[in-house]
Amino acid sequence: MIGAKHKLFIKKLNTLLVVTLLGIVSFGCSKQKEPPEGSIKVYYVNSEETGIISDDYVLNAGMEDADAAIAELMEVLRTMPDRLQYEAPISDSNELISYTLKDKLLTLNFGAGYMELGRTIEILDRAAIVRTFTQLDSVDYVSFQIDGAPLTDHYGNIVGNMSADTFINNVGNEINTYEKVQLKLYFATKEGNRLSPVYRSVVYNSNISMERLAVEQIINGPNTDIVFPSISKDTKIKSVNVKDGVCYIDFDNGFLSPVDNVTAEAAIYSIVNTVTELPAVNKVAFSVNGEDSFTFMDFLISGQYERNLDIVD
Repeated sequence: MIGAKHKLFIKKLNTLLVVTLLGIVSFGCSKQKEPPEGSIKVYYVNSEETGIISDDYVLNAGMEDADAAIAELMEVLRTMPDRLQYEAPISDSNELISYTLKDKLLTLNFGAGYMELGRTIEILDRAAIVRTFTQLDSVDYVSFQIDGAPLTDHYGNIVGNMSADTFINNVGNEINTYEKVQLKLYFATKEGNRLSPVYRSVVYNSNISMERLAVEQIINGPNTDIVFPSISKDTKIKSVNVKDGVCYIDFDNGFLSPVDNVTAEAAIYSIVNTVTELPAVNKVAFSVNGEDSFTFMDFLISGQYERNLDIVD
């Protein structure tokens, strides 16, 4: 039997728990402060240089005047914020010389000092700049140049056009993380006119997109003697972007060099079949130096290509 004192204690305890739980629920359901009407996010690098932080900003120029909006945001991104935990992504060390806007591609031309940035801070600065500008209706992609030459990564590959999606899963503490993934890659058979799939485990930096990673692995070639290279190792990737299920891949002229007895069809579908194994891609579109219609081994490449399993052994 529970005594009167114990019953009173339990009653008080239950009351305390109810009040506490109500307080927790009330706190958890409290509304966050709404951003100002017509505002966008301006991205900065945090003071620890481990991630990017956003702040609400209302454009004085509005969204309609593209040039005025871009100029205003450039000035904002140059200005050190009042909050000490933020760092401006454009500074004297990575001076922005000029810019051009054409067909929703914003090209930013930086001075040579940009190349002196540390690898992590360079990626963070780039992420902050791209994610800020691509909120404008007039900007879908951003491209970086250094003294007029395209920006390249540490492998010598041209970074190419970047969208907000390029950095969605690759900011903050993830900027230095490495992950392991198994890719299904399609390489040429010995005869050169068909493909054979192989599986490869790859440890990669999370800053790179899966689509670009897959194409890089095809360029690197097979690590087994049961299949053979399908495209030239001299191929450089200029950009890889995915939109509405289509992966747009832009190569340099190295892509046009044939490999031994590999047919054009085998070369093209080694990439198409590999990239369409990824969940976000249904089709692949090719270009060379920005030209989306070109001749590859007497074969006209144009339009979008779907997976072709008829060519696979």
